Amino acid sequence: MSLEAIRDQLPDYAKDLRLNLDTVLGESGSPGLSAKQIAIVAIASAMSARHEPLTQAIVARFAGTLSEAEANGARAAAAIMAMNNIYYRFTHLVGNEEYATMRAGLRMNVMANPGCDKLDFELASLAVSAVNGCGMCMASHEKTLQKHGIGAQAIQSAVRIAAVLHAVGVTAEQARAAAPALAAAA
Repeated sequence: MSLEAIRDQLPDYAKDLRLNLDTVLGESGSPGLSAKQIAIVAIASAMSARHEPLTQAIVARFAGTLSEAEANGARAAAAIMAMNNIYYRFTHLVGNEEYATMRAGLRMNVMANPGCDKLDFELASLAVSAVNGCGMCMASHEKTLQKHGIGAQAIQSAVRIAAVLHAVGVTAEQARAAAPALAAAA
């Protein structure tokens, strides 16, 4: 399914998502990010939205923008953050400081050589962490990006992409499921 088909199938109550989808996937709608960075963040964010047709459509939309290694960097950000966000959210939210002193014991080798520019990987990791709701990871990635000269506008753009793609994925997946319940209730 194409990105246009997904957009067009969004219900009328999600009109804002249709408009935002077109906006955030372009350089003018994501200030501070290059086309390559938008592609990396979008692929990682679509994967974290867990809606397979959306992920396929985003990958197709950015075909030719990234090398295979860069696309794998985006995929790696989604994969490693799926693990890290759960672990670090636990250590932060459980309130027992002992966990913060313990070695995580989780392999994260991909972070040393993600296949794409490390700052682009950080942007994608931040976006996925926002989708997954890990405050500790968001703060860590945002701090790293700021330290390396990535401005607030670019960071906001990455999170806006994640927010829109997550909302589109959830809405596209659940629109048909919600429709019969609404019709039956009427």
